[in-house]
Amino acid sequence: MASTPHCAEHLNAESPFSSQGFTAKSPRMTQALLTPDAKLAAAPVVEAAAQPGGQSKKVFVKTYGCQMNVYDSERMGDALTRDGYESVDSVEAADLVLINTCHIREKAAEKVYSQLGRLAKLKKQRNAEGGDLMVAVAGCVAQAEGSEILRRAPVVDVVIGPQTYHLLPEALNRARRGERVVETDFPAEDKFDGLPAAPEKSIRARGVAAFLTVQEGCDKFCTFCVVPYTRGAEVSRPVDRIILEAERLASAGVREITLLGQNVNAWHGKGAGDREWGLGELVRRLAQINGIERIRYTTSHPRDMDEALIAAHRDLPELMPYLHLPVQSGSDRILKAMNRRHTAADYLRLVERIRAARPDIALSGDFIVGFPGETDADFEDTMRLIAEVNYAAAFSFKYSIRPGTPGAGMEDQVDEAVKSERLARLQDLIAQQTRAFGRDCVGKVVDLLLEKPGRNTDQLIGRSPWLQPVIVDAKLGEIGDIVRVRITQPGTSSLFAEVVE
Repeated sequence: MASTPHCAEHLNAESPFSSQGFTAKSPRMTQALLTPDAKLAAAPVVEAAAQPGGQSKKVFVKTYGCQMNVYDSERMGDALTRDGYESVDSVEAADLVLINTCHIREKAAEKVYSQLGRLAKLKKQRNAEGGDLMVAVAGCVAQAEGSEILRRAPVVDVVIGPQTYHLLPEALNRARRGERVVETDFPAEDKFDGLPAAPEKSIRARGVAAFLTVQEGCDKFCTFCVVPYTRGAEVSRPVDRIILEAERLASAGVREITLLGQNVNAWHGKGAGDREWGLGELVRRLAQINGIERIRYTTSHPRDMDEALIAAHRDLPELMPYLHLPVQSGSDRILKAMNRRHTAADYLRLVERIRAARPDIALSGDFIVGFPGETDADFEDTMRLIAEVNYAAAFSFKYSIRPGTPGAGMEDQVDEAVKSERLARLQDLIAQQTRAFGRDCVGKVVDLLLEKPGRNTDQLIGRSPWLQPVIVDAKLGEIGDIVRVRITQPGTSSLFAEVVE
């Protein structure tokens, strides 16, 4: 995911059944930063608090990147609700524009500065008319750039990193007093303790499928990846806090939760009896919550996929048979250069164990082509691994330099034309496998969670157990229902189904 050319495993932003980014407005589908004017992910729906004189402050939230950024935007929206803001769907109507940024894509910072340039013109116009516009930059670009954002973009009032979102209302108050604020430290307190619980109205507005962050940060230090520097060390949220949030989601009508983490299967915490739990045991506990019918998690690292979690896939019908398990390369030489600390054979043996436990599981992966020093032979190793695993989907990208990462200083950078040729071949193979997976689904009877209206008024869209969008007749049920259907045909990026009597 997710999730993201280099550490797509850290929560990929694109659809799991496409290698192309897209825009959507549900928690399941998040906004990929592809162009400066890319359509925005939906701002969190927040309830306005009463303000003096009957006025309310208005915020426009623009979210780039991964599922965790969507979750973070929702939580910041909840904090802003408590501070008296209501959400609006246009920059022109806003008193505050909050840009939640992603640092994974190439030249992400420059794209943010381009966006800020457009906001500067709007702010100048607003000031000329006697009004004002506050601008805040959050997320991984904020963490990486810090005070440099204030230097390069005077329009910005607040810069706030991913670990300090709970300080956003106070940072905005300081900015109103004339201070230009940078909050990018890694504070000792848990930001989740300082963030308010989402109001039930907001949860219901976000839909029947929700994200729940359980782990943040990364200790793996892959040489291509900036995440350890922008999100910090691996930190796991406590069991009781996770359970409480999941119960709140369920009581507000959420039926499917996706557990999020940069390395989500590295999560660990103390449960009942002060005993250490891993993700497998956490999933078992979440499956007991009344109303939670489906559980997913992303994104996993192969080194953290333990037997208890594999057993949970075997035992729990609530745990969906879909796993995003990035490998990045099929060449042991390149994997070592990437500091992945596993071999291609290690990965293949892990896949074999997972499929033995859950034969119907669908796998997706991440691939980087053209990592420094990658030869034709290394690339062919990757193609052989893809052919052997037979993915349902994958994300694939050309390597591009991330300043500050070890890969940036490596010799033997691969020519762009070579990268492009290799990427085209790899994506063609993945596309063949994805289409074959869709065709193989035809005739299967599955349970479908109805999530949202379709493009046509007589359609609803649900998600298969393997995360594919499935289009059905709107008469089949209501949003939030889980209905039994038979897959009838594959489409370009979705499936069609009919009711099973």
